[in-house]
Amino acid sequence: LNHSVYVSIETQKVKCPEIPEDSAPAVKKSRLFYGSLEEKERQRITMETASSATTGSDALKAGIRAGNINISSGETMEMEERVSERQLEALAEFERRRRARQITVSTDDAEVKAGLRALGEPITLFGEGPADRRERLRSVLSVVGPDDEERAKRSRDECLQTWYHEGPASLKEARLWLARYSLPRSMRRLEAARALKEVAEATKTIRQQELHKSLRNLNNFCSQIGDDRPISFCHFSPDSKMLATASWSGLCKLWSVPDCALIRTLRGHNTNVGAVAFRPQAGVSLDRSDVSLASCAADGTVKLWNLESDEPVADIEGHSDRVSRVSWHPSGRFLGTTW
Repeated sequence: LNHSVYVSIETQKVKCPEIPEDSAPAVKKSRLFYGSLEEKERQRITMETASSATTGSDALKAGIRAGNINISSGETMEMEERVSERQLEALAEFERRRRARQITVSTDDAEVKAGLRALGEPITLFGEGPADRRERLRSVLSVVGPDDEERAKRSRDECLQTWYHEGPASLKEARLWLARYSLPRSMRRLEAARALKEVAEATKTIRQQELHKSLRNLNNFCSQIGDDRPISFCHFSPDSKMLATASWSGLCKLWSVPDCALIRTLRGHNTNVGAVAFRPQAGVSLDRSDVSLASCAADGTVKLWNLESDEPVADIEGHSDRVSRVSWHPSGRFLGTTW
Protein backbone atom coordinates (compact mmCIF):
# COMPACT_ATOMS: atom_id res chain seq x y z
CA LEU A 1 0.00 0.00 0.00
CA ASN A 2 2.99 2.35 -0.08
CA HIS A 3 2.63 2.95 -3.80
CA SER A 4 5.50 0.59 -4.62
CA VAL A 5 5.37 -1.52 -7.70
CA TYR A 6 5.17 -5.25 -7.18
CA VAL A 7 5.28 -8.04 -9.74
CA SER A 8 2.78 -10.83 -9.36
CA ILE A 9 3.42 -14.12 -11.13
CA GLU A 10 0.32 -16.20 -11.73
CA THR A 11 0.56 -19.75 -12.88
CA GLN A 12 -2.43 -21.12 -14.72
CA LYS A 13 -3.21 -24.61 -15.91
CA VAL A 14 -4.53 -24.65 -19.41
CA LYS A 15 -6.74 -27.54 -20.50
CA CYS A 16 -5.48 -28.89 -23.75
CA PRO A 17 -6.86 -31.52 -26.04
CA GLU A 18 -5.63 -35.03 -25.72
CA ILE A 19 -2.10 -35.46 -26.89
CA PRO A 20 -0.60 -38.71 -27.78
CA GLU A 21 1.65 -40.26 -25.23
CA ASP A 22 4.62 -40.20 -27.47
CA SER A 23 4.34 -36.44 -27.99
CA ALA A 24 6.33 -33.92 -25.92
CA PRO A 25 4.65 -32.36 -22.71
CA ALA A 26 3.09 -28.88 -22.94
CA VAL A 27 5.04 -26.02 -21.46
CA LYS A 28 3.22 -23.88 -18.72
CA LYS A 29 3.09 -20.21 -19.49
CA SER A 30 3.51 -17.57 -16.80
CA ARG A 31 1.68 -14.23 -16.78
CA LEU A 32 3.23 -11.06 -15.46
CA PHE A 33 1.12 -8.19 -13.98
CA TYR A 34 2.51 -4.73 -13.62
CA GLY A 35 1.13 -1.93 -11.41
CA SER A 36 -0.03 -1.19 -7.75
CA LEU A 37 -2.15 -3.56 -5.57
CA GLU A 38 -3.43 -0.74 -3.29
CA GLU A 39 -6.95 -0.64 -4.67
CA LYS A 40 -7.42 -4.40 -4.46
CA GLU A 41 -6.17 -4.42 -0.87
CA ARG A 42 -8.66 -1.70 0.06
CA GLN A 43 -11.51 -3.68 -1.46
CA ARG A 44 -10.44 -6.83 0.39
CA ILE A 45 -10.22 -5.07 3.79
CA THR A 46 -13.64 -3.41 3.26
CA MET A 47 -15.26 -6.75 2.44
CA GLU A 48 -13.72 -8.44 5.49
CA THR A 49 -14.92 -5.65 7.83
CA ALA A 50 -18.47 -5.79 6.49
CA SER A 51 -18.52 -9.55 6.79
CA SER A 52 -17.25 -9.38 10.40
CA ALA A 53 -19.91 -6.81 11.42
CA THR A 54 -22.67 -8.88 9.87
CA THR A 55 -21.40 -12.01 11.60
CA GLY A 56 -21.19 -10.22 15.02
CA SER A 57 -24.72 -8.82 14.70
CA ASP A 58 -26.07 -12.23 13.77
CA ALA A 59 -24.25 -13.84 16.69
CA LEU A 60 -25.68 -11.23 19.12
CA LYS A 61 -29.21 -11.82 17.89
CA ALA A 62 -28.73 -15.58 18.12
CA GLY A 63 -27.49 -15.24 21.73
CA ILE A 64 -30.52 -13.12 22.68
CA ARG A 65 -32.90 -15.64 21.10
CA ALA A 66 -31.19 -18.51 22.94
CA GLY A 67 -31.47 -16.69 26.28
CA ASN A 68 -27.73 -16.54 26.86
CA ILE A 69 -27.67 -12.73 26.70
CA ASN A 70 -30.08 -10.65 28.84
CA ILE A 71 -30.98 -7.16 27.75
CA SER A 72 -32.58 -4.89 30.41
CA SER A 73 -36.03 -3.62 29.52
CA GLY A 74 -38.11 -0.81 30.98
CA GLU A 75 -39.90 -3.21 33.36
CA THR A 76 -36.58 -4.43 34.72
CA MET A 77 -35.50 -0.85 35.37
CA GLU A 78 -38.73 -0.12 37.25
CA MET A 79 -38.25 -3.25 39.34
CA GLU A 80 -34.70 -2.18 40.19
CA GLU A 81 -36.01 1.23 41.25
CA ARG A 82 -38.59 -0.39 43.52
CA VAL A 83 -35.93 -2.60 45.10
CA SER A 84 -33.76 0.47 45.64
CA GLU A 85 -36.66 2.26 47.35
CA ARG A 86 -37.22 -0.69 49.69
CA GLN A 87 -33.53 -0.72 50.56
CA LEU A 88 -33.65 3.00 51.35
CA GLU A 89 -36.71 2.46 53.56
CA ALA A 90 -34.94 -0.37 55.41
CA LEU A 91 -31.85 1.80 55.94
CA ALA A 92 -34.05 4.64 57.22
CA GLU A 93 -35.74 2.25 59.68
CA PHE A 94 -32.35 1.03 60.96
CA GLU A 95 -31.24 4.63 61.40
CA ARG A 96 -34.46 5.46 63.30
CA ARG A 97 -33.94 2.52 65.63
CA ARG A 98 -30.34 3.57 66.23
CA ARG A 99 -31.49 7.08 67.18
CA ALA A 100 -34.19 5.61 69.41
CA ARG A 101 -31.61 3.59 71.35
CA GLN A 102 -29.60 6.75 71.99
CA ILE A 103 -32.59 8.76 73.28
CA THR A 104 -32.90 8.94 77.06
CA VAL A 105 -36.49 8.90 78.32
CA SER A 106 -37.47 9.65 81.90
CA THR A 107 -38.79 6.81 84.06
CA ASP A 108 -41.31 9.15 85.67
CA ASP A 109 -44.68 8.35 84.11
CA ALA A 110 -45.90 11.92 84.65
CA GLU A 111 -42.97 13.31 82.66
CA VAL A 112 -43.55 10.76 79.89
CA LYS A 113 -47.19 11.83 79.60
CA ALA A 114 -46.16 15.49 79.55
CA GLY A 115 -43.70 14.76 76.72
CA LEU A 116 -46.35 12.95 74.68
CA ARG A 117 -48.79 15.81 75.22
CA ALA A 118 -46.19 18.34 74.06
CA LEU A 119 -45.69 16.36 70.83
CA GLY A 120 -49.41 16.22 70.13
CA GLU A 121 -49.66 12.51 70.88
CA PRO A 122 -52.27 10.85 73.14
CA ILE A 123 -50.90 10.51 76.65
CA THR A 124 -52.20 6.96 76.98
CA LEU A 125 -53.64 4.20 74.82
CA PHE A 126 -56.00 1.38 75.68
CA GLY A 127 -54.18 -1.32 77.64
CA GLU A 128 -50.92 0.64 77.68
CA GLY A 129 -48.69 0.52 80.75
CA PRO A 130 -45.91 2.90 81.86
CA ALA A 131 -43.19 0.84 80.12
CA ASP A 132 -45.13 0.75 76.84
CA ARG A 133 -45.74 4.50 77.12
CA ARG A 134 -42.00 5.15 77.52
CA GLU A 135 -41.21 3.09 74.40
CA ARG A 136 -43.89 4.96 72.44
CA LEU A 137 -42.40 8.31 73.45
CA ARG A 138 -38.94 7.06 72.48
CA SER A 139 -40.28 5.95 69.08
CA VAL A 140 -41.98 9.31 68.48
CA LEU A 141 -38.84 11.25 69.43
CA SER A 142 -36.78 9.17 66.98
CA VAL A 143 -38.83 10.37 63.99
CA VAL A 144 -39.61 14.00 64.88
CA GLY A 145 -37.44 16.83 63.70
CA PRO A 146 -35.05 18.88 65.86
CA ASP A 147 -37.62 21.67 66.26
CA ASP A 148 -40.29 19.33 67.60
CA GLU A 149 -37.82 17.70 69.94
CA GLU A 150 -36.67 21.07 71.24
CA ARG A 151 -40.28 22.12 71.83
CA ALA A 152 -40.95 18.88 73.71
CA LYS A 153 -37.82 19.46 75.81
CA ARG A 154 -39.03 22.95 76.75
CA SER A 155 -42.38 21.48 77.73
CA ARG A 156 -40.67 18.86 79.92
CA ASP A 157 -38.57 21.57 81.54
CA GLU A 158 -41.73 23.47 82.33
CA CYS A 159 -43.18 20.36 83.94
CA LEU A 160 -40.04 20.02 86.08
CA GLN A 161 -40.29 23.53 87.48
CA THR A 162 -40.70 23.73 91.25
CA TRP A 163 -44.15 24.74 92.36
CA TYR A 164 -45.91 24.88 95.71
CA HIS A 165 -49.43 24.42 96.91
CA GLU A 166 -51.05 24.80 100.30
CA GLY A 167 -51.09 21.53 102.24
CA PRO A 168 -53.51 20.40 104.93
CA ALA A 169 -53.03 21.38 108.55
CA SER A 170 -52.34 17.75 109.52
CA LEU A 171 -49.26 17.73 107.24
CA LYS A 172 -47.94 20.85 108.91
CA GLU A 173 -48.47 19.38 112.37
CA ALA A 174 -46.69 16.13 111.36
CA ARG A 175 -43.68 18.03 110.00
CA LEU A 176 -43.41 20.16 113.11
CA TRP A 177 -43.60 17.05 115.28
CA LEU A 178 -40.88 15.34 113.22
CA ALA A 179 -38.65 18.39 113.51
CA ARG A 180 -39.02 18.52 117.31
CA TYR A 181 -38.29 14.79 117.49
CA SER A 182 -35.34 14.71 115.05
CA LEU A 183 -33.39 17.92 115.76
CA PRO A 184 -32.23 17.01 119.31
CA ARG A 185 -31.18 13.54 118.12
CA SER A 186 -29.33 15.10 115.19
CA MET A 187 -27.39 17.28 117.60
CA ARG A 188 -26.37 14.26 119.69
CA ARG A 189 -25.35 12.36 116.52
CA LEU A 190 -23.15 15.28 115.41
CA GLU A 191 -21.54 15.45 118.87
CA ALA A 192 -20.73 11.73 118.69
CA ALA A 193 -19.23 12.22 115.20
CA ARG A 194 -17.02 15.07 116.48
CA ALA A 195 -15.88 12.93 119.41
CA LEU A 196 -15.05 10.06 117.05
CA LYS A 197 -13.02 12.44 114.93
CA GLU A 198 -10.78 13.18 117.91
CA VAL A 199 -9.94 9.51 118.44
CA ALA A 200 -6.44 8.55 117.31
CA GLU A 201 -6.10 6.63 114.07
CA ALA A 202 -4.30 3.79 115.83
CA THR A 203 -7.27 3.32 118.19
CA LYS A 204 -9.70 3.32 115.23
CA THR A 205 -7.58 0.70 113.47
CA ILE A 206 -7.53 -1.54 116.55
CA ARG A 207 -11.31 -1.31 116.90
CA GLN A 208 -11.78 -2.13 113.24
CA GLN A 209 -9.49 -5.16 113.47
CA GLU A 210 -11.36 -6.44 116.52
CA LEU A 211 -14.63 -6.07 114.65
CA HIS A 212 -13.30 -7.98 111.65
CA LYS A 213 -12.01 -10.71 113.95
CA SER A 214 -15.39 -11.13 115.60
CA LEU A 215 -17.11 -11.22 112.20
CA ARG A 216 -14.79 -14.00 111.02
CA ASN A 217 -15.89 -16.08 113.99
CA LEU A 218 -19.56 -15.94 113.04
CA ASN A 219 -21.11 -19.34 112.30
CA ASN A 220 -24.48 -20.57 111.10
CA PHE A 221 -26.45 -21.24 114.29
CA CYS A 222 -29.55 -22.76 112.70
CA SER A 223 -31.41 -23.04 109.42
CA GLN A 224 -35.06 -23.33 108.49
CA ILE A 225 -37.16 -23.58 105.33
CA GLY A 226 -39.32 -20.48 105.45
CA ASP A 227 -41.83 -21.15 102.67
CA ASP A 228 -42.56 -23.07 99.47
CA ARG A 229 -41.96 -19.89 97.43
CA PRO A 230 -38.95 -17.53 97.56
CA ILE A 231 -38.46 -15.46 100.71
CA SER A 232 -38.52 -11.77 99.76
CA PHE A 233 -37.80 -10.06 103.11
CA CYS A 234 -36.99 -10.72 106.76
CA HIS A 235 -36.75 -8.45 109.82
CA PHE A 236 -35.77 -8.98 113.47
CA SER A 237 -37.95 -7.68 116.26
CA PRO A 238 -36.56 -4.88 118.49
CA ASP A 239 -35.92 -7.35 121.32
CA SER A 240 -34.27 -9.86 118.88
CA LYS A 241 -36.54 -12.67 120.09
CA MET A 242 -38.59 -12.95 116.86
CA LEU A 243 -37.96 -12.93 113.14
CA ALA A 244 -40.60 -11.95 110.59
CA THR A 245 -40.36 -13.30 107.01
CA ALA A 246 -42.28 -12.36 103.85
CA SER A 247 -42.74 -14.67 100.87
CA TRP A 248 -43.98 -14.63 97.29
CA SER A 249 -46.71 -17.00 98.38
CA GLY A 250 -48.48 -14.05 100.06
CA LEU A 251 -47.77 -15.32 103.57
CA CYS A 252 -45.88 -13.62 106.40
CA LYS A 253 -44.52 -15.76 109.22
CA LEU A 254 -43.17 -15.14 112.73
CA TRP A 255 -40.32 -17.33 113.97
CA SER A 256 -38.77 -17.62 117.41
CA VAL A 257 -35.09 -16.86 117.84
CA PRO A 258 -32.78 -18.75 118.17
CA ASP A 259 -34.56 -22.10 117.67
CA CYS A 260 -36.40 -21.02 114.45
CA ALA A 261 -39.72 -22.44 115.59
CA LEU A 262 -42.83 -21.18 113.78
CA ILE A 263 -44.91 -18.94 116.06
CA ARG A 264 -47.66 -17.73 113.72
CA THR A 265 -48.54 -17.44 110.03
CA LEU A 266 -50.01 -14.10 109.01
CA ARG A 267 -52.61 -14.55 106.25
CA GLY A 268 -54.05 -11.58 104.43
CA HIS A 269 -52.18 -10.92 101.17
CA ASN A 270 -53.20 -12.60 97.92
CA THR A 271 -49.99 -11.99 95.96
CA ASN A 272 -46.23 -11.52 96.38
CA VAL A 273 -45.33 -9.80 99.65
CA GLY A 274 -42.54 -7.28 99.16
CA ALA A 275 -41.56 -6.51 102.75
CA VAL A 276 -42.53 -6.87 106.39
CA ALA A 277 -41.20 -4.68 109.22
CA PHE A 278 -41.50 -4.62 113.00
CA ARG A 279 -42.64 -1.42 114.66
CA PRO A 280 -40.08 0.11 117.05
CA GLN A 281 -40.68 -0.96 120.67
CA ALA A 282 -42.74 -3.97 119.45
CA GLY A 283 -42.43 -6.68 122.10
CA VAL A 284 -40.58 -4.25 124.40
CA SER A 285 -42.91 -1.50 125.57
CA LEU A 286 -45.93 -2.12 123.33
CA ASP A 287 -48.77 -4.39 124.28
CA ARG A 288 -49.25 -7.52 122.17
CA SER A 289 -52.62 -6.24 121.00
CA ASP A 290 -51.06 -3.02 119.65
CA VAL A 291 -49.99 -2.67 116.00
CA SER A 292 -46.55 -4.29 115.87
CA LEU A 293 -45.89 -5.08 112.19
CA ALA A 294 -46.59 -3.70 108.72
CA SER A 295 -46.40 -5.53 105.38
CA CYS A 296 -46.88 -4.62 101.71
CA ALA A 297 -47.60 -6.59 98.52
CA ALA A 298 -47.47 -6.34 94.75
CA ASP A 299 -51.19 -5.54 94.45
CA GLY A 300 -50.72 -2.21 96.29
CA THR A 301 -52.08 -3.36 99.64
CA VAL A 302 -50.49 -2.41 102.97
CA LYS A 303 -51.61 -4.26 106.10
CA LEU A 304 -50.99 -3.77 109.83
CA TRP A 305 -50.68 -6.68 112.28
CA ASN A 306 -50.45 -7.30 116.00
CA LEU A 307 -48.80 -10.19 117.86
CA GLU A 308 -52.04 -11.91 118.93
CA SER A 309 -53.86 -12.63 115.67
CA ASP A 310 -53.01 -14.13 112.30
CA GLU A 311 -55.33 -11.68 110.53
CA PRO A 312 -54.58 -8.01 109.79
CA VAL A 313 -55.98 -5.42 112.14
CA ALA A 314 -56.09 -2.63 109.51
CA ASP A 315 -55.53 -1.92 105.81
CA ILE A 316 -53.84 1.22 104.50
CA GLU A 317 -55.12 2.51 101.15
CA GLY A 318 -53.57 4.99 98.76
CA HIS A 319 -51.48 2.90 96.35
CA SER A 320 -52.89 1.66 93.06
CA ASP A 321 -49.76 -0.24 92.02
CA ARG A 322 -47.07 -2.41 93.57
CA VAL A 323 -45.71 -1.42 96.99
CA SER A 324 -42.15 -2.69 97.35
CA ARG A 325 -41.07 -1.50 100.82
CA VAL A 326 -42.44 -0.27 104.15
CA SER A 327 -40.46 1.33 106.97
CA TRP A 328 -41.37 2.72 110.39
CA HIS A 329 -40.17 6.05 111.71
CA PRO A 330 -37.92 5.54 114.76
CA SER A 331 -40.66 7.04 116.92
CA GLY A 332 -43.15 4.39 115.74
CA ARG A 333 -45.71 7.09 115.02
CA PHE A 334 -45.34 7.20 111.23
CA LEU A 335 -45.10 4.52 108.55
CA GLY A 336 -43.51 5.13 105.15
CA THR A 337 -44.47 3.18 102.01
CA THR A 338 -42.84 3.23 98.59
CA TRP A 339 -43.44 1.67 95.17
